[in-house]
Amino acid sequence: MKKQVIFPKYKDLLAQMGENIKLARKRRKLTTSQVAERASIARSTLYFIEKGEPSVAMGAYFNVLRVFGLQKDFLKLASDDEFGRKLQDLELL
Repeated sequence: MKKQVIFPKYKDLLAQMGENIKLARKRRKLTTSQVAERASIARSTLYFIEKGEPSVAMGAYFNVLRVFGLQKDFLKLASDDEFGRKLQDLELL
């Protein structure tokens, strides 16, 4: 498996996402073992998710959000593509 290369300025975004997931777990008073079992992942994978590790599969992130009832948050990814819409509009002119 090839290691994902993330520029340092973007690592903070992943770390914040991991922290948000960790806080969601703690607010629900769930242990790492409970979440990992319900998401069908290893506890070590959950640890990496909560650290914002880029090498974790997107499906694992999705399953953890599903455990929290936050699976619709995945629909927010790339939903507001302002730059892409501007490029598309330029082609229409």
